[in-house]
Amino acid sequence: MKNTSRRSFVRNLGLGISSTAILPTLTSFEILSEKNIKVEGEKKLNVALCGLGRYANILATGLMESKYCNLSGIITGTPEKALQWKSKFNIPEKNIYNYDDFDKIRNNKDIDLVYVVLPNSMHKEYTIRAANAGKHVIVEKPMAFTVQDCKEMIDTCANAGVQLAVGYRLHYEPHHIEIRRLGQEKVLGQIRLIQSSLGYNLSGISPDDWHLKKDMAGGGPLMNLGVYCIQSGRYVLGEEPISVTAQFGPVTMPKLFKEVEESISWQLNFPSGAVCTSTTTSNCNIDRLFASAENGFFELSPAISYGPFKGRSSEKEFNFPVINQQAAQLDGIGKFILEKKQLPKHISGEEGLKDIRVIEGIYKSAETGKKIVLT
Repeated sequence: MKNTSRRSFVRNLGLGISSTAILPTLTSFEILSEKNIKVEGEKKLNVALCGLGRYANILATGLMESKYCNLSGIITGTPEKALQWKSKFNIPEKNIYNYDDFDKIRNNKDIDLVYVVLPNSMHKEYTIRAANAGKHVIVEKPMAFTVQDCKEMIDTCANAGVQLAVGYRLHYEPHHIEIRRLGQEKVLGQIRLIQSSLGYNLSGISPDDWHLKKDMAGGGPLMNLGVYCIQSGRYVLGEEPISVTAQFGPVTMPKLFKEVEESISWQLNFPSGAVCTSTTTSNCNIDRLFASAENGFFELSPAISYGPFKGRSSEKEFNFPVINQQAAQLDGIGKFILEKKQLPKHISGEEGLKDIRVIEGIYKSAETGKKIVLT
């Protein structure tokens, strides 16, 4: 399938809007952004990437394709990376920072937003530092380690008068826009069961990788991958889970998984009576979402990774364009900030907090063996 711009996709898709969903649908957000947000001329949001690991390279490609954002600066603790990125992306020396002099970014009017792409343990610190420097922030998922950390990040950004978004790339992806529509509008009737799982075989990973360190990652695949599974259940239903049960999986690679879980499964219960069952794991490959409704089903596989995705419902095969997920996400956020409009809640810090609330409940249930009521 050929790449298609998000603008042409949204214009041609013609999805309906649900007025009753607890969460605003992605469809309504996309139509709102196209009709009501008009960016004047060639104005773009100047973005600095904070952290230059693997995903930062993917984001850089998205920034190159973005209509509303520029890659204008970098923050890194590795001088060699600074030189490489400066040369590759033509970044001015004055827009390059390290972690010690990062706070000087407050004096740089050529940087509008900092995208925090650091290990999980650093999300809170650099979100707060960026906000205190007067910069808007996008922080990668998981937003932080705890609900309290999320609240502090949200409050700091609000007090500084800057906007805070979480890097939910799938909110702008056409297959996920469609499954959200199918679920929230009850096109096939009430959803009864959702199965959403994501896992990768990490047997070849270095024992020194930060994802294996509790103090840097906060946990294992639940922290790294579980947000996507939690998100899919929440936005397909348009509801917040009310309770959870969870179980740690067996450790098959004890030399690697000394500090964090290797796999974990959980079951979320929702007000409508729907149940979402999920597994995240580091010992095998799985990437699937399935939803069963009163009058049919829909599924994606691959479903959550970087795609390309493949899916169908009980009525038809999905045939949506392949887009650059990161460019679509950046444009969806960038347009609102450029026009000084409040970001929709589905991409905000409050949304990130809701996921961490569920993650805390999952860990508590797995540790205690008890059903946890989510409040």
